[in-house]
Amino acid sequence: MPVDRERVAAAVREILAAIGEDPHRPGLKATPQRVADAYAEFFAGVGEDAAAPLAHTISVSRGPAPDTLPSGAVLLRDIRFRSVCEHHLLPFAGRAHIAYLPGEQVVGLGALPKVVEILAARPQVQERLGEQIADTIAGALDARGVVVVLDARHECVTMRGGRQPDAATVTIAARGDLAEPAARAEIMMLVAGVSEAGR
Repeated sequence: MPVDRERVAAAVREILAAIGEDPHRPGLKATPQRVADAYAEFFAGVGEDAAAPLAHTISVSRGPAPDTLPSGAVLLRDIRFRSVCEHHLLPFAGRAHIAYLPGEQVVGLGALPKVVEILAARPQVQERLGEQIADTIAGALDARGVVVVLDARHECVTMRGGRQPDAATVTIAARGDLAEPAARAEIMMLVAGVSEAGR
């Protein structure tokens, strides 16, 4: 169900009045509609099927190079994402790193960022977002293991309360063979080494 922009705009007008502002003054007159348009974008993933981008898979044994089966993990790093924290409706943004051990099927690499985008475009908490990404990939592919690392900065930490502008939150979700400590450690070393070099 798409975002009801008119209801959002009406609610924003009420919020502006509630904080003592005049929602009809020139600088704020268009703000309710602007916020409604922004929310339509921020929350476009509500009700969307996050597994849909993974529907088209490629067989590794019957594909164009059946003698070259992947023996290790596929790692896609530095996927930029942004979301909105459900506690204060403030943004958080960062990078996702996704690794999976392919079974018989692999997926086009462009599908993985789409999964992240759909799940991030909802009111979220980072911990749940990582788990949902891992579950979606593990459920849609015959992956032997999945690891999702999210590294993000939250405006509810950087701009309010303790105001820690340099604080970052890192969460890890692991499934299958990559939940084993040694296998996960190898992925974490790759993520840490490569992402630090890329910053």
